[in-house]
Amino acid sequence: MQAVALSKQVTSEGAPLVILDRLDLEVRRGESVAVLGASGSGKSTLLGLLAGLDEPSGGKVLLDGVDLFALDEDGRAALRGRLVGFVFQSFQLLPALTALENAMLPLELSGAAHAREEAIAVMERVGLAQRLSHYPRQLSGGEQQRVAIARAFAARPHLLLADEPTGNLDSETGTRVIDLLFRLNEEQGATLILVTHDEQLAQRCQRRLRLERGVLASEQS
Repeated sequence: MQAVALSKQVTSEGAPLVILDRLDLEVRRGESVAVLGASGSGKSTLLGLLAGLDEPSGGKVLLDGVDLFALDEDGRAALRGRLVGFVFQSFQLLPALTALENAMLPLELSGAAHAREEAIAVMERVGLAQRLSHYPRQLSGGEQQRVAIARAFAARPHLLLADEPTGNLDSETGTRVIDLLFRLNEEQGATLILVTHDEQLAQRCQRRLRLERGVLASEQS
């Protein structure tokens, strides 16, 4: 995955506001990278652009060699469905679907032949074999995040994007969820880009990038 001169600018109260300023980033296949920075530094905007969920003001994102923003919206969605998995702070589960149905979503959208069987297998891997028919409202926060992780890994994505995945969890539950996230990521060999404010969590990644006002201020490995 590569970002080249990636920029995002919006208008705020009639004046231009630069959120990301010509950011360059290259992440190797299978690498884990933490993105740190204060609130408003551009972390979540960067993640949205890398996924093609938002459009940049300038620059490009290359995903498996494909220029994401040379595609139309349907093309980006198709590429994202095939190559990208997401884990959000707020879980983003569909309340009208069971835990299993939520985990099946990316498989069904990609036309997988055995979506149910594959989703059950990954739900077993995250320890939720007894929760398949439960709805999100019937699950604890940690269980909901494990469903979200199962959904993210179900289609075996090349790139996994995680935005503050423990932000709504207590410390003990968050640690268990992160252990699971890294274990599955290592097993599948996906690239992991993790936005976090947690320095200890960032230390578990191979590289740590720090954003300040939309600029890459420092990098550590």
